[in-house]
Amino acid sequence: MRALFRSLLPALLLIALGAVLMAAGVTRGEQDIVFIKASNLCMECIGLG
Repeated sequence: MRALFRSLLPALLLIALGAVLMAAGVTRGEQDIVFIKASNLCMECIGLG
């Protein structure tokens, strides 16, 4: 059991860090900026922008 926990610990920490950073971005209102940039990139990739 201890070996399993040790092998999962880095993954769990990275998942928790990702969740914290995503929450920080949402509280700052950055989801709109990211969505606009992603939309523009997709339009450029398929040749519409």
